[in-house]
Amino acid sequence: MTNYPFLSYRLLHFKAQLVDMNIVILDDYQDTIRKLACASRLEPFSAKVYTNNVKGISQLVFRLKDADILVLNHGRTQITRQILEKLPKLKLIIQIGLVGPHLDLDACTSAGIAVIEGHESPTATAEFTWALIMSAMRRLSQYVGMLKHGGWQQSGLKRAAMPANFALGCRLAGKTLGIWGYGRIGSLVAHYGKCFNMHVLVWGSDASRKKAADAGHDVAQSREELFKESDVLSLHLRLGENNRRIVKLDDLSLMKNTSLFVNTANAELVDTDALVCALNRGCPGLAAVDVFDSEPILQGHALLRLENTICTPHIGSVDQESYETHFCAAFDHIVNFTEGKPLPILNPQALQFRQIKG
Repeated sequence: MTNYPFLSYRLLHFKAQLVDMNIVILDDYQDTIRKLACASRLEPFSAKVYTNNVKGISQLVFRLKDADILVLNHGRTQITRQILEKLPKLKLIIQIGLVGPHLDLDACTSAGIAVIEGHESPTATAEFTWALIMSAMRRLSQYVGMLKHGGWQQSGLKRAAMPANFALGCRLAGKTLGIWGYGRIGSLVAHYGKCFNMHVLVWGSDASRKKAADAGHDVAQSREELFKESDVLSLHLRLGENNRRIVKLDDLSLMKNTSLFVNTANAELVDTDALVCALNRGCPGLAAVDVFDSEPILQGHALLRLENTICTPHIGSVDQESYETHFCAAFDHIVNFTEGKPLPILNPQALQFRQIKG
Protein backbone atom coordinates (compact mmCIF):
# COMPACT_ATOMS: atom_id res chain seq x y z
CA MET A 1 0.00 0.00 0.00
CA THR A 2 1.30 3.45 -0.91
CA ASN A 3 2.22 5.71 1.99
CA TYR A 4 1.15 9.32 1.53
CA PRO A 5 2.27 12.32 3.59
CA PHE A 6 -0.26 13.24 6.26
CA LEU A 7 -0.74 16.99 5.92
CA SER A 8 -3.23 19.31 7.52
CA TYR A 9 -5.17 22.22 6.08
CA ARG A 10 -4.94 23.77 9.54
CA LEU A 11 -1.52 25.08 8.53
CA LEU A 12 -3.09 27.11 5.74
CA HIS A 13 -5.49 28.95 8.05
CA PHE A 14 -8.72 27.98 6.41
CA LYS A 15 -9.98 25.32 8.71
CA ALA A 16 -13.41 24.42 7.38
CA GLN A 17 -16.63 24.82 9.31
CA LEU A 18 -19.22 22.05 9.25
CA VAL A 19 -22.04 24.39 8.28
CA ASP A 20 -20.07 25.79 5.35
CA MET A 21 -19.11 22.53 3.68
CA ASN A 22 -20.78 21.61 0.41
CA ILE A 23 -20.12 18.00 -0.56
CA VAL A 24 -20.94 16.44 -3.92
CA ILE A 25 -20.84 12.70 -4.56
CA LEU A 26 -21.11 11.64 -8.19
CA ASP A 27 -22.33 8.57 -10.05
CA ASP A 28 -24.16 6.56 -7.39
CA TYR A 29 -25.88 4.63 -10.19
CA GLN A 30 -27.40 2.04 -7.86
CA ASP A 31 -28.63 4.59 -5.29
CA THR A 32 -26.76 2.87 -2.48
CA ILE A 33 -24.64 5.49 -0.73
CA ARG A 34 -27.32 7.00 1.50
CA LYS A 35 -28.35 3.48 2.52
CA LEU A 36 -24.89 2.51 3.76
CA ALA A 37 -24.38 2.09 7.50
CA CYS A 38 -21.71 4.78 7.42
CA ALA A 39 -23.95 7.33 5.66
CA SER A 40 -24.95 8.83 9.02
CA ARG A 41 -21.54 10.51 9.10
CA LEU A 42 -22.76 12.85 6.36
CA GLU A 43 -25.72 14.14 8.37
CA PRO A 44 -23.96 17.30 9.67
CA PHE A 45 -23.09 18.34 6.13
CA SER A 46 -24.78 19.73 3.08
CA ALA A 47 -24.27 16.76 0.77
CA LYS A 48 -25.68 16.04 -2.67
CA VAL A 49 -25.56 12.53 -4.08
CA TYR A 50 -26.20 12.17 -7.81
CA THR A 51 -27.49 8.86 -9.11
CA ASN A 52 -27.15 9.68 -12.79
CA ASN A 53 -24.38 11.16 -14.88
CA VAL A 54 -24.22 14.05 -17.32
CA LYS A 55 -22.15 14.17 -20.49
CA GLY A 56 -21.75 17.89 -21.14
CA ILE A 57 -19.03 19.90 -19.41
CA SER A 58 -21.40 22.78 -18.67
CA GLN A 59 -23.88 20.44 -16.99
CA LEU A 60 -21.16 18.86 -14.87
CA VAL A 61 -19.74 22.23 -13.87
CA PHE A 62 -23.22 23.34 -12.83
CA ARG A 63 -23.44 20.33 -10.50
CA LEU A 64 -20.04 20.99 -9.01
CA LYS A 65 -19.86 24.81 -8.91
CA ASP A 66 -20.62 25.10 -5.17
CA ALA A 67 -18.67 22.03 -4.06
CA ASP A 68 -15.93 22.33 -1.44
CA ILE A 69 -15.42 18.57 -1.44
CA LEU A 70 -15.96 16.21 -4.36
CA VAL A 71 -16.19 12.44 -3.93
CA LEU A 72 -15.46 10.53 -7.15
CA ASN A 73 -16.94 7.05 -7.43
CA HIS A 74 -14.15 5.11 -9.16
CA GLY A 75 -13.49 6.41 -12.70
CA ARG A 76 -17.08 7.03 -13.73
CA THR A 77 -16.65 10.75 -14.49
CA GLN A 78 -13.78 12.48 -16.27
CA ILE A 79 -12.45 15.46 -14.31
CA THR A 80 -10.25 17.49 -16.65
CA ARG A 81 -8.26 20.71 -16.31
CA GLN A 82 -11.00 22.52 -18.22
CA ILE A 83 -13.54 21.48 -15.60
CA LEU A 84 -11.30 22.18 -12.60
CA GLU A 85 -10.58 25.72 -13.79
CA LYS A 86 -14.30 26.45 -13.45
CA LEU A 87 -14.50 25.24 -9.83
CA PRO A 88 -12.79 27.90 -7.68
CA LYS A 89 -14.45 26.71 -4.45
CA LEU A 90 -13.23 23.12 -4.74
CA LYS A 91 -10.60 22.28 -2.13
CA LEU A 92 -10.57 18.51 -1.82
CA ILE A 93 -11.25 15.51 -4.07
CA ILE A 94 -11.68 12.12 -2.44
CA GLN A 95 -11.26 9.24 -4.87
CA ILE A 96 -13.13 5.99 -4.26
CA GLY A 97 -10.74 3.40 -5.65
CA LEU A 98 -7.51 4.35 -7.38
CA VAL A 99 -6.74 7.59 -9.16
CA GLY A 100 -6.51 6.96 -12.89
CA PRO A 101 -6.52 8.83 -16.19
CA HIS A 102 -10.07 10.05 -15.50
CA LEU A 103 -8.66 12.61 -13.03
CA ASP A 104 -6.09 15.20 -14.11
CA LEU A 105 -3.87 15.10 -11.03
CA ASP A 106 -1.46 17.76 -12.31
CA ALA A 107 -4.36 20.13 -12.90
CA CYS A 108 -5.62 19.44 -9.37
CA THR A 109 -2.21 20.31 -7.97
CA SER A 110 -1.82 23.57 -9.89
CA ALA A 111 -5.37 24.55 -8.88
CA GLY A 112 -4.54 23.93 -5.22
CA ILE A 113 -6.99 21.05 -4.95
CA ALA A 114 -5.82 18.26 -2.66
CA VAL A 115 -6.54 14.67 -3.68
CA ILE A 116 -6.96 11.66 -1.42
CA GLU A 117 -6.70 8.27 -3.12
CA GLY A 118 -8.66 5.22 -2.04
CA HIS A 119 -7.56 1.65 -2.56
CA GLU A 120 -8.40 -1.40 -4.61
CA SER A 121 -10.97 -4.04 -3.76
CA PRO A 122 -8.97 -7.05 -4.93
CA THR A 123 -11.33 -9.66 -3.52
CA ALA A 124 -14.45 -8.08 -4.99
CA THR A 125 -12.95 -7.79 -8.47
CA ALA A 126 -11.27 -11.20 -8.36
CA GLU A 127 -14.47 -12.95 -7.26
CA PHE A 128 -16.45 -11.14 -9.94
CA THR A 129 -13.88 -12.10 -12.57
CA TRP A 130 -14.23 -15.71 -11.53
CA ALA A 131 -18.02 -15.48 -11.71
CA LEU A 132 -17.71 -14.21 -15.28
CA ILE A 133 -15.31 -17.00 -16.19
CA MET A 134 -17.61 -19.70 -14.84
CA SER A 135 -20.68 -18.14 -16.41
CA ALA A 136 -19.05 -17.77 -19.82
CA MET A 137 -17.42 -21.18 -19.94
CA ARG A 138 -20.70 -22.91 -19.05
CA ARG A 139 -22.74 -20.50 -21.25
CA LEU A 140 -24.97 -19.57 -18.28
CA SER A 141 -25.92 -16.15 -19.59
CA GLN A 142 -27.07 -17.60 -22.90
CA TYR A 143 -28.94 -20.50 -21.29
CA VAL A 144 -30.77 -18.21 -18.85
CA GLY A 145 -31.73 -15.83 -21.63
CA MET A 146 -33.09 -18.64 -23.81
CA LEU A 147 -35.00 -20.25 -20.94
CA LYS A 148 -36.90 -17.01 -20.35
CA HIS A 149 -38.09 -17.25 -23.95
CA GLY A 150 -39.09 -20.92 -23.77
CA GLY A 151 -35.84 -22.51 -24.92
CA TRP A 152 -35.17 -25.64 -22.87
CA GLN A 153 -31.48 -26.62 -22.75
CA GLN A 154 -30.77 -24.21 -25.59
CA SER A 155 -27.96 -21.66 -25.41
CA GLY A 156 -28.75 -20.03 -28.72
CA LEU A 157 -25.12 -20.24 -29.83
CA LYS A 158 -25.61 -21.71 -33.28
CA ARG A 159 -23.43 -19.68 -35.61
CA ALA A 160 -21.96 -21.92 -38.30
CA ALA A 161 -18.42 -20.70 -37.67
CA MET A 162 -18.46 -21.98 -34.08
CA PRO A 163 -16.75 -25.28 -33.24
CA ALA A 164 -18.87 -28.42 -32.94
CA ASN A 165 -20.87 -28.52 -29.69
CA PHE A 166 -19.52 -25.11 -28.68
CA ALA A 167 -22.95 -24.26 -27.25
CA LEU A 168 -22.65 -26.97 -24.59
CA GLY A 169 -19.97 -25.20 -22.62
CA CYS A 170 -17.02 -26.89 -20.98
CA ARG A 171 -15.41 -27.53 -17.62
CA LEU A 172 -12.49 -25.57 -16.20
CA ALA A 173 -10.50 -28.46 -14.75
CA GLY A 174 -7.52 -29.29 -16.94
CA LYS A 175 -7.77 -26.07 -18.94
CA THR A 176 -5.09 -23.36 -19.09
CA LEU A 177 -5.82 -20.08 -17.31
CA GLY A 178 -3.73 -17.21 -18.67
CA ILE A 179 -3.15 -14.24 -16.39
CA TRP A 180 -1.65 -11.02 -17.77
CA GLY A 181 -0.64 -9.00 -14.73
CA TYR A 182 0.11 -10.79 -11.47
CA GLY A 183 -0.82 -8.14 -8.91
CA ARG A 184 -3.27 -8.27 -6.04
CA ILE A 185 -6.22 -9.16 -8.27
CA GLY A 186 -4.36 -11.32 -10.78
CA SER A 187 -2.81 -13.41 -8.02
CA LEU A 188 -6.23 -14.09 -6.49
CA VAL A 189 -7.67 -15.14 -9.84
CA ALA A 190 -4.67 -17.43 -10.35
CA HIS A 191 -5.34 -18.96 -6.93
CA TYR A 192 -8.98 -19.58 -7.85
CA GLY A 193 -7.80 -21.26 -11.05
CA LYS A 194 -5.56 -23.61 -9.09
CA CYS A 195 -8.48 -24.46 -6.81
CA PHE A 196 -10.41 -25.53 -9.93
CA ASN A 197 -7.49 -27.67 -11.10
CA MET A 198 -6.55 -25.35 -13.93
CA HIS A 199 -3.03 -24.91 -15.27
CA VAL A 200 -2.05 -21.29 -14.55
CA LEU A 201 0.19 -19.46 -17.03
CA VAL A 202 1.32 -15.92 -16.20
CA TRP A 203 2.71 -13.06 -18.27
CA GLY A 204 3.56 -9.50 -17.28
CA SER A 205 6.46 -7.37 -16.13
CA ASP A 206 9.69 -8.94 -14.90
CA ALA A 207 8.57 -8.36 -11.31
CA SER A 208 5.15 -9.82 -12.03
CA ARG A 209 6.59 -12.96 -13.61
CA LYS A 210 9.06 -13.46 -10.77
CA LYS A 211 6.31 -13.13 -8.20
CA ALA A 212 4.19 -15.67 -10.09
CA ALA A 213 7.08 -18.11 -10.41
CA ASP A 214 7.82 -17.77 -6.69
CA ALA A 215 4.19 -18.68 -6.04
CA GLY A 216 4.60 -21.88 -8.05
CA HIS A 217 2.88 -20.83 -11.27
CA ASP A 218 4.23 -21.35 -14.77
CA VAL A 219 5.45 -18.27 -16.59
CA ALA A 220 4.88 -17.81 -20.32
CA GLN A 221 8.02 -17.45 -22.41
CA SER A 222 6.38 -14.74 -24.48
CA ARG A 223 3.24 -12.71 -24.89
CA GLU A 224 2.45 -14.81 -27.96
CA GLU A 225 2.60 -18.01 -25.93
CA LEU A 226 0.13 -16.59 -23.42
CA PHE A 227 -2.45 -15.89 -26.12
CA LYS A 228 -1.88 -19.17 -27.97
CA GLU A 229 -2.00 -21.49 -24.97
CA SER A 230 -4.74 -19.95 -22.83
CA ASP A 231 -8.21 -21.46 -22.74
CA VAL A 232 -9.17 -18.52 -20.55
CA LEU A 233 -7.14 -15.31 -20.68
CA SER A 234 -7.83 -12.66 -18.05
CA LEU A 235 -6.35 -9.14 -18.02
CA HIS A 236 -5.21 -7.68 -14.71
CA LEU A 237 -3.02 -4.72 -15.66
CA ARG A 238 -3.23 -1.22 -14.24
CA LEU A 239 -3.61 1.27 -17.08
CA GLY A 240 -0.63 3.49 -17.86
CA GLU A 241 0.69 5.36 -20.86
CA ASN A 242 2.91 2.40 -21.76
CA ASN A 243 0.08 -0.13 -22.03
CA ARG A 244 -2.83 1.81 -23.50
CA ARG A 245 -4.47 -0.36 -26.25
CA ILE A 246 -1.79 -2.96 -25.64
CA VAL A 247 -4.08 -5.84 -26.68
CA LYS A 248 -4.40 -5.74 -30.46
CA LEU A 249 -5.95 -7.83 -33.22
CA ASP A 250 -2.71 -9.77 -33.78
CA ASP A 251 -2.80 -10.89 -30.13
CA LEU A 252 -6.46 -11.88 -30.11
CA SER A 253 -6.15 -13.73 -33.42
CA LEU A 254 -3.66 -16.10 -31.78
CA MET A 255 -6.33 -17.40 -29.40
CA LYS A 256 -8.20 -20.67 -29.88
CA ASN A 257 -11.69 -20.70 -31.33
CA THR A 258 -12.87 -22.23 -28.05
CA SER A 259 -11.08 -19.81 -25.73
CA LEU A 260 -12.44 -17.02 -23.54
CA PHE A 261 -11.02 -13.48 -23.27
CA VAL A 262 -11.86 -11.62 -20.04
CA ASN A 263 -11.40 -7.94 -19.23
CA THR A 264 -12.45 -6.63 -15.83
CA ALA A 265 -9.43 -4.33 -15.59
CA ASN A 266 -9.68 -1.34 -17.93
CA ALA A 267 -11.26 -0.87 -21.36
CA GLU A 268 -8.34 1.20 -22.62
CA LEU A 269 -6.00 -1.78 -22.34
CA VAL A 270 -7.75 -3.27 -25.37
CA ASP A 271 -8.34 -2.09 -28.91
CA THR A 272 -12.12 -2.43 -28.82
CA ASP A 273 -12.54 -2.50 -32.60
CA ALA A 274 -9.97 -5.29 -32.74
CA LEU A 275 -11.85 -7.25 -30.07
CA VAL A 276 -15.12 -6.95 -31.99
CA CYS A 277 -13.37 -8.01 -35.20
CA ALA A 278 -11.68 -10.98 -33.52
CA LEU A 279 -14.93 -12.18 -31.95
CA ASN A 280 -16.71 -11.94 -35.28
CA ARG A 281 -13.95 -14.06 -36.81
CA GLY A 282 -14.30 -16.60 -33.99
CA CYS A 283 -10.90 -16.31 -32.30
CA PRO A 284 -11.33 -16.04 -29.39
CA GLY A 285 -14.60 -17.90 -29.24
CA LEU A 286 -15.97 -15.87 -26.35
CA ALA A 287 -15.40 -12.67 -24.40
CA ALA A 288 -16.56 -11.45 -20.99
CA VAL A 289 -16.24 -7.69 -20.59
CA ASP A 290 -17.02 -5.46 -17.59
CA VAL A 291 -15.30 -2.24 -18.73
CA PHE A 292 -15.97 0.03 -21.69
CA ASP A 293 -14.36 3.03 -23.37
CA SER A 294 -17.32 5.28 -22.66
CA GLU A 295 -19.68 4.55 -19.80
CA PRO A 296 -22.57 4.05 -19.50
CA ILE A 297 -22.48 2.33 -22.88
CA LEU A 298 -25.24 2.81 -25.43
CA GLN A 299 -27.69 0.03 -26.28
CA GLY A 300 -26.31 -0.26 -29.79
CA HIS A 301 -22.72 -0.88 -28.70
CA ALA A 302 -21.03 -3.43 -30.96
CA LEU A 303 -20.10 -5.75 -28.08
CA LEU A 304 -23.71 -5.89 -26.89
CA ARG A 305 -24.79 -7.16 -30.29
CA LEU A 306 -22.45 -10.16 -30.28
CA GLU A 307 -23.95 -13.49 -29.19
CA ASN A 308 -20.56 -14.78 -28.03
CA THR A 309 -19.97 -11.95 -25.57
CA ILE A 310 -21.10 -11.42 -21.97
CA CYS A 311 -21.21 -7.73 -21.04
CA THR A 312 -21.72 -6.44 -17.50
CA PRO A 313 -22.10 -2.77 -16.42
CA HIS A 314 -18.70 -2.22 -14.75
CA ILE A 315 -19.61 -3.77 -11.41
CA GLY A 316 -16.48 -5.84 -10.79
CA SER A 317 -15.38 -3.82 -7.77
CA VAL A 318 -18.90 -3.16 -6.50
CA ASP A 319 -20.20 -5.13 -3.54
CA GLN A 320 -21.66 -4.24 -0.15
CA GLU A 321 -18.47 -4.87 1.77
CA SER A 322 -16.23 -2.77 -0.46
CA TYR A 323 -18.72 0.09 -0.59
CA GLU A 324 -18.95 0.20 3.20
CA THR A 325 -15.16 0.13 3.49
CA HIS A 326 -14.48 2.73 0.79
CA PHE A 327 -17.16 5.23 1.73
CA CYS A 328 -16.55 4.85 5.46
CA ALA A 329 -12.95 5.90 4.82
CA ALA A 330 -14.09 8.74 2.55
CA PHE A 331 -16.52 10.10 5.13
CA ASP A 332 -13.82 9.89 7.81
CA HIS A 333 -11.61 12.01 5.56
CA ILE A 334 -14.40 14.57 5.24
CA VAL A 335 -14.80 14.81 9.01
CA ASN A 336 -11.05 15.08 9.51
CA PHE A 337 -10.85 17.77 6.84
CA THR A 338 -13.49 19.89 8.54
CA GLU A 339 -11.67 19.49 11.86
CA GLY A 340 -8.30 20.44 10.42
CA LYS A 341 -6.80 17.04 11.14
CA PRO A 342 -3.98 15.52 9.05
CA LEU A 343 -4.99 13.84 5.80
CA PRO A 344 -3.17 11.38 3.50
CA ILE A 345 -2.72 13.79 0.59
CA LEU A 346 -1.66 12.25 -2.71
CA ASN A 347 -0.44 15.59 -4.13
CA PRO A 348 0.98 17.60 -1.20
CA GLN A 349 2.24 20.30 -3.58
CA ALA A 350 -1.39 21.36 -3.97
CA LEU A 351 -1.30 22.81 -0.47
CA GLN A 352 1.54 25.11 -1.50
CA PHE A 353 -0.44 26.36 -4.49
CA ARG A 354 -3.48 26.89 -2.29
CA GLN A 355 -1.38 28.91 0.16
CA ILE A 356 0.08 31.06 -2.62
CA LYS A 357 -3.38 31.78 -4.00
CA GLY A 358 -4.55 32.70 -0.54
